[in-house]
Amino acid sequence: KPVGSTVAPLVISHTTTGHLHWSMAQQLAHHASNGCPLEVGDLCASGTISGPTPGSLGCLLELTQRGTQPLNLPNDLQLSFLRDGDTIILRGYAEKNGVRIGLGEVHGTVLPAAG
Repeated sequence: KPVGSTVAPLVISHTTTGHLHWSMAQQLAHHASNGCPLEVGDLCASGTISGPTPGSLGCLLELTQRGTQPLNLPNDLQLSFLRDGDTIILRGYAEKNGVRIGLGEVHGTVLPAAG
């Protein structure tokens, strides 16, 4: 949600782990087979996941083509880069065979640099 905006938060990207070259199971097997000392509770992360369509690109830098093509938002707002005061919401879920399990949300607001 852009700073100062009165509109509800907007979805600017929706992607899926189906776009990963290697599944999480394959990544885990690769780590384990190469001697990585994985322990119960270790967190494995994929990094940014981007899909083949503009609406499935995984980061703002890709969505705006390095800031050269701003996203057009409601109320004549444009977004190229995050600004102080912008709020970001990430939501996740797992779905298989029509059953969806929500993984929750993470909210963060960009703060001014200290100094």
